Amino acid sequence: MTDKDMCGCSGKTTNRSEEEKKKLIHRLNRMEGQIRGIRGMVEKDAYCAEILVQSAAVNAAVNAFNKELLASHIRGCVARDIRCGKDEVIDELLVTLQKLMR
Repeated sequence: MTDKDMCGCSGKTTNRSEEEKKKLIHRLNRMEGQIRGIRGMVEKDAYCAEILVQSAAVNAAVNAFNKELLASHIRGCVARDIRCGKDEVIDELLVTLQKLMR
């Protein structure tokens, strides 16, 4: 393992395990299906309240995806960078958190 591998997410990319990729992609595929379902509801003139319930489900799915990815980012990239003395990662994390909380 090189210093680059040990000290954070090299060059703004992240090496994820196959299991982590599989979990994230599974969540994304589910959200994609939900969005297609909502589109179909709109095309079929479904009742607004029913569409809104499905939209809320997509929002919850996106939030769950973000929580999982954020936890992985903090445990992996952020922790490694801090251990390697790259404290600027803290400012980057704060900016990311502010964007997530909009």
